[in-house]
Amino acid sequence: MGAWCSTRGLRRVAERETAEATRLREAWSSVVPWLRWGPYLSERQWGTVREDYGDTGASWDYFPHDHARSRAYRWGEDGILGICDDEMRLCFALAMWNGEDPILKERLFGLTNSEGNHGEDVKEYYYYLESTPTHSYMKALYKYPQRAYPYDDLVATNAARGLHDPEYELIDTGVFDENRYFDVFIEYAKASANDLLIEIRVTNRGPETASLRLLPSLWCRNEWSWNDRLPRPSLTPGPAPEGSRAVHADHAYLGRAVLFCEGSPPLLFTENETNQERLFDEPNPTSYVKDGIHRSVVEGHEGATNAEQGTKAAADYDLIVLAGETRTVRLRLVHGLELDRDPFGPEFGEVLEARRRESDEFYRAIAPDELDDDGFRLVRQALSGMLWTKQCYRFDVAQWLSGRESNRRNEGWQHLKAHDIISMPDKWEYPWFAVWDSAFHALALMLVDVDFAKHQLSLFLKDRYMRQDGAMPAYEWAFDDVNPPVHAFAALTVFQYDKASRGDEGDVRWLQSVFERLRRNFDWWLHREGIEGRDLFEGGFLGLDNIGVFDRSTELPTGGHLEQSDGTAWMIFFAQTMLRMSLQLCRFDPSYEDPALYYFDKVVAITEALDRVDEHHYDLWDEEDGFFYDRLHFPDGHTTLLKVRSLVGLLPLAAVTVFEPDTLERLPRLKEKIDSVAARRDLRNAHCPARPGQNGRRMLSVFNEGKLRRVLERMLDEAEFLAPNGVRSLSKLHLEHPYVFHWEGEEYTVKYLPGESDSEMFGGNSNWRGPVWVPVNFLLIRGLFQCYSYFGEAFQVEHPTGSGRLCTLYEVAEELGKRLVRVFSRGDDGRRPAFGSADRFQTDPHWHDHLLFYEYFHGDDGSGVGAGHQTGWTGCVATLLMALERLDPSAFAAHNAAIAERLANKTS
Repeated sequence: MGAWCSTRGLRRVAERETAEATRLREAWSSVVPWLRWGPYLSERQWGTVREDYGDTGASWDYFPHDHARSRAYRWGEDGILGICDDEMRLCFALAMWNGEDPILKERLFGLTNSEGNHGEDVKEYYYYLESTPTHSYMKALYKYPQRAYPYDDLVATNAARGLHDPEYELIDTGVFDENRYFDVFIEYAKASANDLLIEIRVTNRGPETASLRLLPSLWCRNEWSWNDRLPRPSLTPGPAPEGSRAVHADHAYLGRAVLFCEGSPPLLFTENETNQERLFDEPNPTSYVKDGIHRSVVEGHEGATNAEQGTKAAADYDLIVLAGETRTVRLRLVHGLELDRDPFGPEFGEVLEARRRESDEFYRAIAPDELDDDGFRLVRQALSGMLWTKQCYRFDVAQWLSGRESNRRNEGWQHLKAHDIISMPDKWEYPWFAVWDSAFHALALMLVDVDFAKHQLSLFLKDRYMRQDGAMPAYEWAFDDVNPPVHAFAALTVFQYDKASRGDEGDVRWLQSVFERLRRNFDWWLHREGIEGRDLFEGGFLGLDNIGVFDRSTELPTGGHLEQSDGTAWMIFFAQTMLRMSLQLCRFDPSYEDPALYYFDKVVAITEALDRVDEHHYDLWDEEDGFFYDRLHFPDGHTTLLKVRSLVGLLPLAAVTVFEPDTLERLPRLKEKIDSVAARRDLRNAHCPARPGQNGRRMLSVFNEGKLRRVLERMLDEAEFLAPNGVRSLSKLHLEHPYVFHWEGEEYTVKYLPGESDSEMFGGNSNWRGPVWVPVNFLLIRGLFQCYSYFGEAFQVEHPTGSGRLCTLYEVAEELGKRLVRVFSRGDDGRRPAFGSADRFQTDPHWHDHLLFYEYFHGDDGSGVGAGHQTGWTGCVATLLMALERLDPSAFAAHNAAIAERLANKTS
């Protein structure tokens, strides 16, 4: 948003005070702890690095799904659509059994990286439908088949499929045929910060009566097994009002809590302790173990549960549900309070209805009035999904490594001590933070909770995360990997949004603190990833996984090194953002002009290096093709361009910064430096920032006008990058003309792949060789708006290429944004491109409005690909849609007219 989105309507959010906005303010000012309870429970703790205490580092194999019901976790817990406190000490989630499954359904199932023909993949259907930022109201849906869940079929059929075959999904097994499934809706509503109402509605969509054992479960995270100084908590049956049962929790740190269960369901208790006998053929120290409720309900083992106490409990509702009928189960979790009234009296329904209404009011207040129902649904579900994917993340690397001789993963990060609520890319597929994902999360989360967005950006800059040398941790599997440096951009954007929303100068102290930490990270990039004396950058992985010829996280098969167009473009973008931050801070402290000058010099130096034509021909621009490529350096000194047309060559479009004329008037030293660049001709092959544009604006850009036209000609060509639903990550040219690199008898090929990857690089679970990715499209669109503010209406290009239709860069950017939004929107035929050919998703009224925010999208038809429930950075589509609705060409024109008038008055 920021400079490319009109702030028209943003202050309206603050003016439209809602009940939820009041709660949010109370939460962040520490008046009322509204955020103590939330959806912080992971959906997968098994198969993670944190729970891997084996010798090989094969985390999926060490702790598989089959062990999860029987083995106590060390660092977290998991469950279905659950909640917990912000320390994950007391957890609540759904459990159920349809009478056919071989195991109790307590957690989501999916394939491990080695089992899936395209990497790991959750094989369940669940939807985050609604959440307010304080989680005062939440709603979600789980679709549970009435037939036996096809665990073995999913594993065996996917194992038989190759990389060129599609994934075998749960819907393909026929388990939902004839609508033989239950819709299990769960709603949470807070009567107060520590009083949570829970309503579960089970609807039988099938043609016949069906039974369901619904077992809402409460349990304590096992801390006592790893630290004998921590007392064991207890769950016991306790007094309850007539017509209900109660589980009483007594926890040394959390205090007392009570789960009231309406009706008179049997209460089952066991211990959250590993079943040593089942897993390791060793005696159990207790008769009651973690899978005791499973053994009692599914296997019929008498004595597997305790009637008196435990650390895990479930209320056993045995439901008979007629065809088309809905049965309701109500519970109430009260923490640290004495409830002196009927927990399920009239107040329950009144509070639940009030929170539903207040959630609607909150989203209506932040969404543009211009949105239609489908657009409003998109915004609401995208943002609600991101709020649902908050997770309590605990990981002490030094403690994890303690005493082991092998599997020393992340050994250089022993300072990292995480015990925070973090926005996850996905709580099943990626139940661990990824720093560059988190930056994009903030761009969406700021719309609903700007304080949480700021908190997330600050978190990874703290000493508990950032290393002393300035490195930021990438992600759990390899903290040393390098993610694109987008943190500064996200921080500045969130600051600008916050400032516009508040209508004041913004949180300058926060921006200062972030800036100072990011200076360290910038210096780390310069020394770690820069090629000495060249101002070009390697970068390695850079989050783009398999986009290149080689795995860029490992040593090149040729030896030597890569000068990366994307790595260098990211550094220009980083330096430009640090410059913009400096200029923002100069308004309050003139001393920030010095870092502004420093970062300006870095922008110029790196930009010049990207397109430096010298006697060695070491530039990354190819004049013949009109495109940027990576350059491969061999050990003997000779080089070659790797002519793969990909995002690697488009990313320089994101590195654009425009200065308003009054900025340079306030900072004469910066103006003098800009003018000196023209005199020195340092940027003879790039845009000259000394050249004034529309209304006296200046621009920093890799592209002069000629190069910009040439790259846009390729990007807007439907035979190359322009897809029906965004910009592809690889040119479609490579479908018929793959890029092939030969080395020592080996052939390395890059071919256009619109959907799933056919490469095992990075586990085969992502593909940057053709599909559309929302976050990089977001940056390209922002870059085009910046260019428009400099060039204005006079600069027009053919869009699409070859169409004869001339458009301004404003119109191009707007159209690209609309293409992305159309991925999720119902077209004239009533179908959403994201759902592809899945007719049930497209046409069934119980499915077609439940949106999924996939990891990326098919480059030809827009169908969702990759992680099926990832709401993380794809949630930026909500930011994009809201920005597009607020874009107002007349506002741009009025702004330009006002600048022109000021300039004219000064001249006269």
